[in-house]
Amino acid sequence: MAMCLKFGINSPMRGNTFGKLFSITTFGESHGVALGAVIDGVPAGLDFSLDDLQSELDRRRPGRLKVTTARDEADQVEVLSGMFEGKTLGTPIAVMVRNTNQRSQDYNKDMVRPGHGDVTYSQKFGHRDYRGGGRSSGRETLARVAGGYFAGLVLKNVQFCAYISQIGKYKAKADSPFETKFEKLHFGAPEKEKEIENYLLDLKQNGESAGGKVQLHIRNLEAGLGEPVFDKLKADLAKAMTSIGSCVGVTFGIGEDFVSTPGTVATQSRENFGGIEGGISNGEEIVMTLLFRAPSTVGQKAREGRHDPCILPRVLPVVEAMAKLTIADHYLRQNAYQI
Repeated sequence: MAMCLKFGINSPMRGNTFGKLFSITTFGESHGVALGAVIDGVPAGLDFSLDDLQSELDRRRPGRLKVTTARDEADQVEVLSGMFEGKTLGTPIAVMVRNTNQRSQDYNKDMVRPGHGDVTYSQKFGHRDYRGGGRSSGRETLARVAGGYFAGLVLKNVQFCAYISQIGKYKAKADSPFETKFEKLHFGAPEKEKEIENYLLDLKQNGESAGGKVQLHIRNLEAGLGEPVFDKLKADLAKAMTSIGSCVGVTFGIGEDFVSTPGTVATQSRENFGGIEGGISNGEEIVMTLLFRAPSTVGQKAREGRHDPCILPRVLPVVEAMAKLTIADHYLRQNAYQI
């Protein structure tokens, strides 16, 4: 058992806010009354659509796909502030989604999953909400998706597309992801959709889980976003993505191939660098690869059906949302001194 450091009082949970000029603070637990976010820094006068916001949340909600968790939540969003007559007010925007299908009796404090926050939360805080993982649950990401919608209002012409490029042993690449007609799972080879679905159903039945890779493309982004030293655009994007549970790595451009590619070859094309040079966007399409490990819940608990055997089908809107939040923040920072 790892040693637990003891202080005078148990630590509070900090680090719930992301961003500087455009920021989001998320709140709530997986089995609490509700989850939500306060989004600050949204300019006034932007057109708002409740239907569009709900559509974004529907993309990641549980119960939508039979290959994911059996927890079925409507994820009906409520906007509490910051809106009037269909436009943003420029004031903090608060959104909330109520939990309705928790089944907290399925969980107990003795359940410990390696790689999850079960042990470390107890070590750090001395007390934790073990129902569904509390704040460490993937359910927290619904608040990020809501924030990403509002970030998208700032980035009117910028396009974001995330798709699954690997899931378990299956690999694929969409040559033109913005033009590809993806199926529900958003796999890089839509013709293998049924085969992937059967693979995931087998994982659920056998109490197994799988990881994989996600490709993220960002198009129509202006040059000049990001700072040269600590606030590099690639650094903030990497932080955004690795803040997502189960994301264990991020690469840009040709990624791992940089290790074995001679400099004379790597520097022949700016495309190899994935749209970012010197930590600053260069105006070309940003290309990122995200690595996700297999979920920690396996065995009998996984066979009960309340957990995802693979988070990739539901993580895509979260990836896009975190990219939007990062880019919107840097966009406002870049334009803060324009006269």
